Formats: sequence, C-alpha cells, structure tokens
Amino acid sequence: MDADAELMCRARDGDADAFGALFDRWRVPMVRFAVRFVGDQARGEELAQDVFLKIYRARHRYEPREAFRAYIFKVATNHCINNKNRAEHRRPKIAMQDLRVEPTDHRAKADDLVHAEALRKQVRWAVAQLPEKQRAALLLQKEDGLGYQEIADALETTVSAVKSLLNRARTTLLRDLAPLLDPPEMDPPQAAAGAT
Repeated sequence: MDADAELMCRARDGDADAFGALFDRWRVPMVRFAVRFVGDQARGEELAQDVFLKIYRARHRYEPREAFRAYIFKVATNHCINNKNRAEHRRPKIAMQDLRVEPTDHRAKADDLVHAEALRKQVRWAVAQLPEKQRAALLLQKEDGLGYQEIADALETTVSAVKSLLNRARTTLLRDLAPLLDPPEMDPPQAAAGAT
C-alpha cells in the first residue's frame, strides 16, 4: 500500500489530519487536471474542490484496491466528465477557424511569443475537442505522468483500451494540428550565376 493510500485509510478511520495531508499534497495536481480538462480556471478550481468533498464524504467506504493516485484521478475524471456534459449545452462552441494561426514567415524567430500563444490555444482547443475518455487518457499520461496501468485504473478500463485511447487521441491531434506542424515551404535554391 502506498503512503497516500495509508493516509486515506487513516482518514477513513477518523484521522482529520491525514485527510488534510492528502488535500495539501493533491490540491495542486487536482486543480491543474480539472482546469486542463474543462478549459476554464475558475470552473476547474471548483471541480477540484468538489473532488475532495466527494472523496471526504465517501472516505468510510474507501478500500485501497489500487494506487491512491489512480483512485483520485478516477474520481476527478468522472467528476469532470459528468460536469462537462452538464455544461456543454450552456457553453458556446468555439470553432477551429476562430483560433486559426495565420501562417508566419519561415524566417520569423522561434521566440515569437504572440505566435507561440496562438499555437498553445490551438493545441488546447484540439485537446478539448477529443472525446472525453481520449482527452482524460492523454492528460493523465502527458500532464500527470500516470503509467498505462494507473490510467486504466483511473478510467476503469484495461491497459490495451488505454493504449487504444491514446493512439486514437494522437492520431486525431496530428490530423487536426497538421497545418501547424508542416514545415514552411522554402523557395528552391537559385542556381549560382555562371555555374556549368
């Protein structure tokens, strides 16, 4: 049993300090995950608070069947999916063309902050358009560093299903972001004057 699972077992048995320690340790990762999942800072912070409230209320039923990290991300993923579904009909859709980055001169400097921010917005948009399970699997792997088994536990599925979700997510992202990933076309080199 990992140290966080032990803390959760102590919280289950009435140790308020143990739950406080878990909250301190997992607050930032939960906020970060929820904000990335729903795409809104304030809403993500609310959802992260809800996750801790859900875990606290269900603490008496906690059994350490998996790593605590997989457990907390499972609760967070399910909560974010359920709340995102409820909010979908209220939020206006943003179309890809609204975020389109105009092609830049291939000689532009790589540190062009305006272009970089626009690119980040397009990547965030593309990730937000992924089906929920694909988005969750991708965020859990790339942003939160969970392994295949932990993601499988968090999404209540199999490792092979996780690999399939990640593969489909990457394929979709590569397709949606292909115009941004293509290298700029270069003019063909001019023949040197007088070359034979």
